[in-house]
Amino acid sequence: MKKINLFLVGQKIFSNSEEAFLLNKKSYFGENVDGKIVYSLCEALFLIEENKATVLSKKKKLSFNDLIKKFVRYDSRLMVKYVVFKDLRKKGYIVKTALKYGADFRVYEKGKKPGKEHAKWIVFCDSESKKINWVDFSARNRIANSVKKKLLIAIVDEEGDITYYEVSWVKP
Repeated sequence: MKKINLFLVGQKIFSNSEEAFLLNKKSYFGENVDGKIVYSLCEALFLIEENKATVLSKKKKLSFNDLIKKFVRYDSRLMVKYVVFKDLRKKGYIVKTALKYGADFRVYEKGKKPGKEHAKWIVFCDSESKKINWVDFSARNRIANSVKKKLLIAIVDEEGDITYYEVSWVKP
């Protein structure tokens, strides 16, 4: 498969190439919106790092580092989220954004298809230096429970290693 040309316009990354549609159908990268495949930033970064895509902005090719520098201004947690995204994708999970849940990602079990089945987890990513209080923890857990998903907390340490904590409600 040849590299996909992704286009950056403002803060949107998209492609209308045949390869983009094929990859979307096969591996669920991007979302089909109005005849284009629109990618989350983490998806685009992953495809660039895996040498499957190139990003163009005003006909200028942007590197992985160029994109990070540009977007870290909008999202200070970008690298923490990307490390988790990359780890989960490499393990074979389908990872999609979870903005409507107020979470970082929703994750589908291996073999499950977005749009046809439900995600198993919603994921919140944090660095190990970030403190979370019980009210925030409880709110995250309530969100996950209310949408019938398990809460997955991904803690990234300074070396980029990730520890996952799965949280679910237990009824006594």
